[in-house]
Amino acid sequence: MSLADRMPPATSSRAVVMNILGISAFYHDSAACLVRDGDIVAAAQEERFTRKKHDPRFPIHAAGYCLDEARIQMGDVDYVVFYDKPFVKFERLLLTYLGVAPRGLRSFIQQMPAWLKEKIFMRATIRRRLNYDGKILFINHHQSHAASAFFPSPFQEAAFMTLDGVGEWATSAYGVGRGNRIRILKEMKFPHSLGLLYSAFTYFTGFKVNSGEYKLMGLAPYGEPRFAPDILRELIDIRDDGSFRLNLDYFAYCGGLRMTNWRFAELFGGPARKPESKITQREMDLARSIQAVTEEIILRIARHTHRQTGLKNLVIAGGVGLNCVANGRVLRESPFDDVWIQPSAGDAGNALGCALFAWHQLLGNGRVADGRRQKASYLGPAFSDESIQSYLDENGITYTRYETAEGLCQAVAGLIAEQKVVGWFQGRMEFGPRALGARSILGDPRSREMQRTINLKIKFRESFRPFAPTVLAEHVSDYFELDRESPYMLLVAPVKASRLRELSEDEKNAKGFDKLRVVRSDVPAITHVDNSARVQTLTQDDNPLYHRLIECFHEKTGCPVIINTSFNVRGEPIVCSPDEAFTCFMRTDMDYLALGAFVLDKTQQKPWDKNDDWKQEFELD
Repeated sequence: MSLADRMPPATSSRAVVMNILGISAFYHDSAACLVRDGDIVAAAQEERFTRKKHDPRFPIHAAGYCLDEARIQMGDVDYVVFYDKPFVKFERLLLTYLGVAPRGLRSFIQQMPAWLKEKIFMRATIRRRLNYDGKILFINHHQSHAASAFFPSPFQEAAFMTLDGVGEWATSAYGVGRGNRIRILKEMKFPHSLGLLYSAFTYFTGFKVNSGEYKLMGLAPYGEPRFAPDILRELIDIRDDGSFRLNLDYFAYCGGLRMTNWRFAELFGGPARKPESKITQREMDLARSIQAVTEEIILRIARHTHRQTGLKNLVIAGGVGLNCVANGRVLRESPFDDVWIQPSAGDAGNALGCALFAWHQLLGNGRVADGRRQKASYLGPAFSDESIQSYLDENGITYTRYETAEGLCQAVAGLIAEQKVVGWFQGRMEFGPRALGARSILGDPRSREMQRTINLKIKFRESFRPFAPTVLAEHVSDYFELDRESPYMLLVAPVKASRLRELSEDEKNAKGFDKLRVVRSDVPAITHVDNSARVQTLTQDDNPLYHRLIECFHEKTGCPVIINTSFNVRGEPIVCSPDEAFTCFMRTDMDYLALGAFVLDKTQQKPWDKNDDWKQEFELD
């Protein structure tokens, strides 16, 4: 039954409160967010309910969840806010197609039915899909990004940078947030886009655009930046303020079907890598080269933004804001004192941003800076122990129940210390692309084999991809070159020199994926080949149960760090429900599953007899 079927328009009988439903839809990572009187009640991506990764469709399930979490119906919603302006985006598409005609005709023909059916007449689409007859607002795309970065941040005033592929026309912007208002000072316009430049290299190295950018970033440390001079000479002209122009002779994205053309391939020594084929040194060097250029651009923009605003704090959003290596450099090398990045920095976070923009800037409601306003991004569905036990009993699943949180944490910490891999499903699901200790797979960072084991036998993904650590916030400086919180896993920091081991000459000279075999620190499973880590710090206020688990691990081992990777396998979204968690657990070589108060031992489960043809094994070479 659809949301429209089960939630007919109704006259509200509520007290005088204001409910605002933010919507992001139709391009990638659709999402919904419910804000009540400025409080972020709920937010979730549509993919978590449909199980289609990066689902771009109208977020009917996510919206339904948000209403359920708030215990309201559509008749109780005062405003539905959409995250960009469809007519302006349609104008850009039409003018772009006309500009490259007759190239792009096939893409134009493919896109028009969806635009004419739903996308351009968004007001009618929202009314029909939500069965809603109230007020609808439309917010500029980069205003939504800026609002998502500034309004939940801990700063009363801050500069902001928004960097992505493209919104309506803008591809990046900077400006100022003060109190309950944001103001964009300058924008860069399509087709000159840092996000699209990075995605062009994602495509060319054989990864999926809008999905594989993480892989490109993780691949970069295996290579050398030998192509950076070619990029700077042929592809891009960068100015001191970070603005740039792309040489469009090398790109095909204006035509709609491919990111790069034959000139691009000729420049970099041959055609694009075919997806799933062997990764060569060329791809590693391309990844390193575009990462270096991207970091330089972002640093220039940050320095220029600081010069123009004179503010000491910076907030960041937009898909490029998920480049945590660049974020780490901005924190360490830019003039800003502190940096805060929206944990759902991509388009999903715009559902949150447009709702907060409406609450503060359009409706004039005040704001008090509060770094905990986003509730550590635990904004998705939770499942009670009673509902979990019912699911387990109904399906004849063997489990051990722990009556206290302390007992659960002691038991799971002991399993991790024995180098068992544990699925951790607790509390409200995270909003954004990172698992932050609610839907996570956990392991021992001291293990030399854990990185390979989890990649190949549990995640079924490329073996080169690094794992992130969660560290107790009070111990972060003992392990990493970081002196502040990083609660959303969006900053890369060097591993502390005292944690590194002395390498032999052969180890120092290792090339390509041979670097993977080198043990670099006393926490090798979370130390990337460049001696860095993508750090999540954790306080007791953020997540008391997860914090206590790591405390127990620390007490048992002397190590206040654990591996934290998302609870999913390659190609699937992070799990949302107990059934999805159990299915993922049984399909993989995970050893244990902590599902609420219940711990499941793989050896005690009935054999898994469902089709597992989807598994894909990856080797180092």
